[in-house]
Formats: sequence, structure tokens, C-alpha cells
Amino acid sequence: MPKLFGLARLGRDAELRFTNSQEPVATLSLAFSYGRKGEDGKRPTQWVKASFWGKRAESLAPYLLKGGLVAITLEDVHIETFEGTNGPGHNLVGKVLDIELAGGN
Repeated sequence: MPKLFGLARLGRDAELRFTNSQEPVATLSLAFSYGRKGEDGKRPTQWVKASFWGKRAESLAPYLLKGGLVAITLEDVHIETFEGTNGPGHNLVGKVLDIELAGGN
């Protein structure tokens, strides 16, 4: 099972939802920087969508705010394809295995 771990910035506030059976689920938009800086002085960024469930999602969601830095481990990392208004697209997605607040704005 593919895993991804490292430091990531939150691209937006965590989105907390509840399933029909009232199970909490939080979704995250994570920005992982990698590689060398380009001519513009910035490192490339890989965006990953992640989710986690249960009481942990419900209790941590208020603290997972845009710009925050997290140390995170994702499992079951895979590419999802979709049909958008501009044609086919893809997202890198995974399930949160472990998460720690590491700082931020």
C-alpha cells in the first residue's frame, strides 16, 4: 500500500462533514513542496487531497486552518480521475494515517 509522509501546508481550512449515519469526516487540501528551487526562487508543489474519519477528525478540524504546517503520513495514496467542465482531470488522494500540528500562521 503506497504511503506518503512529510511536512505539508494546508491549502484551505479543513472541511468537516457528517455522513448519513452521522460519522464525522474531515477533508484536507495539502501542499507538499519538493525538488530544487526554480528560476523564480520557488520549489515545485504537489497538491494532495486527504481525508480522515471519526472523533479524531471532529476534534482536530477546528485547528487545521489554511496556511498551517502539519507533519502527516498518508496511506492508500492513489490517483483519481474525473470528468470536469474543462475535460478530464486527476487528483492525488490519500487517507490520513497520522497527523501532527507543526506550526503555521
